[in-house]
Amino acid sequence: MAFPPQLIDGYRAFLVSRLRHEQDRYRTLSEGGQSPQTMVIGCCDSRVSPEVIFDARPGELFVARNIANLVPPYTPDDAQRAMSAALEFAVQALKVKHIVVLGHAQCGGIRAFAEETAPLSPGDFIGHWMALVEPAVKAVGPRGQMPLDDYLTKLEQASVVQTLTNLMTFPCVKILVERGKLALHGAYFGVATGQLSVWDASKRSFVPVAADEHARVFASPRF
Repeated sequence: MAFPPQLIDGYRAFLVSRLRHEQDRYRTLSEGGQSPQTMVIGCCDSRVSPEVIFDARPGELFVARNIANLVPPYTPDDAQRAMSAALEFAVQALKVKHIVVLGHAQCGGIRAFAEETAPLSPGDFIGHWMALVEPAVKAVGPRGQMPLDDYLTKLEQASVVQTLTNLMTFPCVKILVERGKLALHGAYFGVATGQLSVWDASKRSFVPVAADEHARVFASPRF
């Protein structure tokens, strides 16, 4: 099959717009390497791109994405652990100052786990991975008569909080957080609304940010 034409068209647009305006920045990054201050742990979902949501320039974010923006607890063994490797590089080599766990609405991984969807393959890679959500399920409690969408929102957000807890099981993260050299943040993006909320530990809830600007945009919505 041919290389996707949409990607070629996108690259052409990149050449005449962003690359032309940021050519010096790319050259500097190629010569001096990257030094992002923030790592974002996001979901693979194509609707939730951290670089787009945070309007980031090249070199500003170190992004690691996986199904449902999860991080397993610290497990020092010989297994090949992609998220642990990315985290280790961000913290130990790049020395990022912030780690943001970016969850989102309508997460397919969370929904599949909640609805106990049948495995897509004999290996059930998604099912084994999504088992990491179990502590968040216990934190949310039984669904009962709660509407499914409300329950999924609670579970998506609780999973972000659980991932923050899992991050603290990594010695390199825990030490730097306790020394005030690294900060952990939870965030939640509404795909339909475009609203970003951040975790407020003191309130034990997600609080909208830039709410006034968001309200002005939606006063005359274009989508």
